[in-house]
Amino acid sequence: MRLRIPFSLLLFTILFVACKQEKKETEPILEQSKTETTSEPPKKALSPHTSTMGMIGDAHIHIDYSSPGVRDRIIFGGLLAYDQVWQAGAHKATWMETNKDLIISGKVLPAGKYGFFTIPSKDEWTVIFNSNWDQHGKDEYDEKDDVLRVKVKPKKSNETTEHLEYKVDKINDKEGSISLAWEKVFVSFNFKVKQ
Repeated sequence: MRLRIPFSLLLFTILFVACKQEKKETEPILEQSKTETTSEPPKKALSPHTSTMGMIGDAHIHIDYSSPGVRDRIIFGGLLAYDQVWQAGAHKATWMETNKDLIISGKVLPAGKYGFFTIPSKDEWTVIFNSNWDQHGKDEYDEKDDVLRVKVKPKKSNETTEHLEYKVDKINDKEGSISLAWEKVFVSFNFKVKQ
């Protein structure tokens, strides 16, 4: 007596074994591709987001900005045209916040948060505090929103500052300075904490 296996059962067994074999062959490939994609090092930002702050007496000054690099470019008078508004950083506009009123060049900057813009030129810069602090670049900049403008003289350096850098420095408990350096240019202005 011969044992007969129905054709449908035979077909099912062949497909089942084939599917199991295919799964085994594809699993290591999936694992390998996972490893390859996660082993790439993260790309370093060309203009990293950063901030600086300082305490002058009981005044807290905070500056938030993206720090572009020089990367072998001519910055002032090249990448950034003279006599045009610049967001004083990269990407979003730089902003500054103070919890106390400040006196800058004899004018009062009320406590608050401000967009920080400049107009660079060869011999004199205009520093601008604008009420619209949350904007991309200078896309929404409007002069009518300026709260305070002051003039400052840029200084040239023999050494290059590769990435834009802001500093808030203490002179004493009532006075401080804010500076920015990038490429071979250094700009600084003093302020007093209003009593």
